[in-house]
Amino acid sequence: MDFSAHPVGIGFRMFGAAHLVVLGIVLAANLALVPLRRVLSERGRRFFRLGLAALIAVMFMAHVVWRIHVGFWDVRSDLPLHLCDLTALLSFALLLSRSRWLYDFVYFLGVGGALQALVTSNVGIYGFPHLYFLTSMVIHGAIITTGIYFTVVEGFRPTWRTLWRVAGCMLAYTGVIFGLNLLIGSNYLFIARRPDFPSLIDELGPWPWYVLSLIGVGLASLFILYVPFALKDWWSRARGGGGAQLSQK
Repeated sequence: MDFSAHPVGIGFRMFGAAHLVVLGIVLAANLALVPLRRVLSERGRRFFRLGLAALIAVMFMAHVVWRIHVGFWDVRSDLPLHLCDLTALLSFALLLSRSRWLYDFVYFLGVGGALQALVTSNVGIYGFPHLYFLTSMVIHGAIITTGIYFTVVEGFRPTWRTLWRVAGCMLAYTGVIFGLNLLIGSNYLFIARRPDFPSLIDELGPWPWYVLSLIGVGLASLFILYVPFALKDWWSRARGGGGAQLSQK
């Protein structure tokens, strides 16, 4: 394991061997949830939730400690305000609380955001076996697994109403972060300027117009994630069954 601030010779390569192994593990873990839902007892489910919560906590803290240790930590870049940092904390809270309210945010924002970050990951010079590579891959994979687990195993689901609630909260959050970026010179959510590494944002036009494009992409991802449930509801109605059940009590 490499803990250095400036490693040499282990740069990350998108869709290289290490990246493909990670993607394969995450895919296999989430596919395994389908048969597991039939055999996991309540005790087994509790053990799974606590184990995944502990994994997120350990990886998150390891990343923070490493950033502090090498002198990289900065209030303008390292507060947990980026989408994946925020949804990692929400995932941890969801795993401990089983809150249906938190589930909607983890499913819509966590699964979509972490999947994009995992597939198009760019950890720069911190390839395998660096600690940063490990924490980044594990945290993003765990966010995805949390959302899928509660959907497949626990039987939670979003609704049309909760989709719009998540969208409204995310728009409000974006506005708050935009103001914070102006105040302290940060670039949380990458809405003050383009990130320093290649990303989807590079294809969305110049600042500030790409911010509107980002919002559009975000809203589109919410609708895409809701499609399976919309189709299920349509099929249920076509067969004369009931409609969607609220994910909130």
